Amino acid sequence: MDATTLLAGVQAYAHAQNEPDWLLKLREQAVAAYFKLPLPKFEKISYKDWPLFNFTAPTAIESAPVTGELAATAATQQFYAVGDSTIQLTLPAEALQQGVILSDLRSAIQHHGDLVETYLMQKALKLGDDKLTALNTAMMTNGFFLYVPKNVELKAPIEILQVVDNRTQQNYFSHNLLIADTSSRVNVIQRLASVGDQANAAHVLVEVVAEANSQVNFAGIDTLDHRTTAYLNRRGYLANDAKLDWELAEMNAGDVIADFDSELKGRGSEAMVKTIAIANREQTQGLDTRVTNYGKKTVANIVQRGIILDAATLIFNGIGHIIKGAHGAKADQENRLLMLSSKARGDADPILLIDENDVEAGHAASVGRVDEQQMYYLLSRGIPKPEAERLVIRGFLAGVITELRSQRLRHELNALIERRLTDGNN
Repeated sequence: MDATTLLAGVQAYAHAQNEPDWLLKLREQAVAAYFKLPLPKFEKISYKDWPLFNFTAPTAIESAPVTGELAATAATQQFYAVGDSTIQLTLPAEALQQGVILSDLRSAIQHHGDLVETYLMQKALKLGDDKLTALNTAMMTNGFFLYVPKNVELKAPIEILQVVDNRTQQNYFSHNLLIADTSSRVNVIQRLASVGDQANAAHVLVEVVAEANSQVNFAGIDTLDHRTTAYLNRRGYLANDAKLDWELAEMNAGDVIADFDSELKGRGSEAMVKTIAIANREQTQGLDTRVTNYGKKTVANIVQRGIILDAATLIFNGIGHIIKGAHGAKADQENRLLMLSSKARGDADPILLIDENDVEAGHAASVGRVDEQQMYYLLSRGIPKPEAERLVIRGFLAGVITELRSQRLRHELNALIERRLTDGNN
C-alpha cells in the first residue's frame, strides 16, 4: 500500500470514528513515519517476507464472541475483546468508587481524551521508534485503556483477554495503554489468544506508564495459534521509585517477533523481566528484551528461559544499558535455552552497554541440549522418553515459574507448557 492510499484510509477511519483532531494529526504523522523509519532489527531473524505487512485500510469489524474452552476463560475476565469488538467490560464496585477507569481504547478517546492525549505515544512509546511502531499508531482500531488514580491500591488483578479473530481475514492492530498514577498499585494479567482457521497478522502494542512510587505487576500469557504471525511490543516507562514486574509467557505457535523494553527514567526505579518461551515444529521466535537505566540507583533484572523442539528457532536478545549519569545503577541478566532436537536452532545473546563507572552489572547465558546423564537416570527407572523429557523441561523452567507472584498463574502456566509440548495441532 502506497503512502497516499494509506493516508486516505487512515483519515477516512478517523473521521468515521469522530476522532479528535490531535489523534488524527498523530495518525497522519505515523503514516509519514512508517514510510521513512527502518524496521526494528532482530538479530539472526529475517522477517521482511512475513505477512506482517499484509494489511488493508483500517476499519472496525464486528466480531462474535468465542465458544468452547476459550469461552470459559472469557467469562472470568474484566476486559474481553474479540477482534475490534469489546464483548465484556466489568470492574468491581470498589475499584469504580476509587476512580479506576477500565475501557476500550475507542471509548477512552471519546470520554477520557485528556488522559489518552497526555500519555498515548508520549512516554513509554514514541512515534519515531521504528517502522512497526509507527504502523500500529496509524492503524490502531482498539485495545484496552486502564487508569489507576493516585494512592489507589487494587489487590485483585485486572484480567484481560484479547482474541485475534481468524474466522475471517482482517487487520488486527491493538494498542493498549496502562497508567499507574503516583503511589498506586495494580496487578494486570493480559491473555492473547486466537480463534478460527484463517491466517492473519497481529500487531499488539502495550504502553505501561508507572508514575512516581507506583508498582505495576504485569503478566502476559500469549497463546496465539500457528495461523497467527505476530509482532508484540510491550514497553514500560518508570518514574522515581516506581517498580514494574513483567512476567511473560510466550506460548505462541506461529512466527513471532517481540520487543519487551523498559526505561528506568526516575531515580530508584526498578524493573524485573521474567520470560518463558517454547518454540516447536518450524516456528521462529525472536524476543528482544531491553532495560535501560537512566536514573540514579535504578535496578534492572532480565531472566529468560526457552525450550526449542523439532526444527524451530528461538533467539533471545537481552540488552542492559546503563546511561551516563546513572550512578549506582544495577543491571543483571540471565538468558538460557534448552534444545531437544538436533534440528533446533537457538541463540542467547546477552549484551551489556555501560556508559557509567559507578555501577554493578553482570550477565549469564547458555545454549545446550538435554543432559544425557539426567535422561539416562530417568530412562533407567522405566520412565518413557517423552515423559522424561518433559520432566527435564519442567525442572529447567522451574526456576522462573516458582518466582511468579500468583499461585493460580503458576498452575495455569504449567498446564499451558504441558499442552504446548504435547499438542500436535500446534
